[in-house]
Amino acid sequence: MSSNPVVAVVGATGAVGREMLKILEQRNYPAREVIALASARSAGSRIEYKDGELTVQELTENSFKGVDLAIFSAGGAASEKFAPLAVQSGCVVVDNSSAWRMDPKVPLVVPEVNPDDLDQHQGIIANPNCSTIQMVVVLKPLHDVGKIKRVVVSTYQAVSGSGQKAVQELENQVKQLFSMQEATSNVYPYQIAFNCLPHIDAFLDNGYTKEEMKMVNETNKIMGDESIRVTATTVRVPVFYGHSESLNIQTETKITSEDARTILAQAPGVRVLDNPSEKIYPMPIIAAGQDETFVGRIREDQSTDNALNMWVVADNIRKGAALNTVQIAEFLLIKDLIRVP
Repeated sequence: MSSNPVVAVVGATGAVGREMLKILEQRNYPAREVIALASARSAGSRIEYKDGELTVQELTENSFKGVDLAIFSAGGAASEKFAPLAVQSGCVVVDNSSAWRMDPKVPLVVPEVNPDDLDQHQGIIANPNCSTIQMVVVLKPLHDVGKIKRVVVSTYQAVSGSGQKAVQELENQVKQLFSMQEATSNVYPYQIAFNCLPHIDAFLDNGYTKEEMKMVNETNKIMGDESIRVTATTVRVPVFYGHSESLNIQTETKITSEDARTILAQAPGVRVLDNPSEKIYPMPIIAAGQDETFVGRIREDQSTDNALNMWVVADNIRKGAALNTVQIAEFLLIKDLIRVP
């Protein structure tokens, strides 16, 4: 396999697709050619890339001839239809939707956590949920030291996780409310401006939402340990970019707060910001536009043994989606795995 693959970005005109192109450029991914694919309504539009522009091509069943690697950010329905066709054309797919994540034949990968799972790919690799990614980046180094038994996570997720229309809705609602107008809601069932919605994705029969169960199931798969018990509550908050998470982690072996800081300070992709006396802690406005997962407020849980509390923040569009996808693409090159087995 050539070290300079032809790369297609599927869903290139969306927020995450554009971020994928930006990160490919920023990290100087050695693509021989980059092709921008999107729906028919976007075909012919232009996207800046490096020193020039890419002309968006319509995504069709024949789009993957001559393509070595396709990174998808086009939604589950498009992935279910086109990812197998891409593999049939000899193309390796890294998919950002939820379509393939829990398929036992498809690796679900966060490069800082389980890069060796890529070795078993059969043409499709899944990119995890944004809130799961930033959590497991922090969990893995602690699990390696103390073996995590249980995780309780509450998320505070930015509106950009719902797409550009949600970002625009929050902006519009703030303007409406400051103009003494009624806030209009189309993306969310209720006003999001100055509000919190304990409702991300559809509710299931068990009382959890799909988003919450994604965090449960994906964590076990990525960590490779079904014994870790995970429970989640996911909340949408009026923040544009950056998901925040409150984590409570219980381990078999005690890890002190100081030990945790030391472990996490050395962990790949993690940046510790933890000096409360100086008001230093992670916030979405710090994480926005950054690649790292930030962690702070690390402290021992006084209510039970061998437990820690911490606060974790990351840019959901970068590490939670586009960056993690490009990192997978980089590891596929390193491991010489851009080929269909």
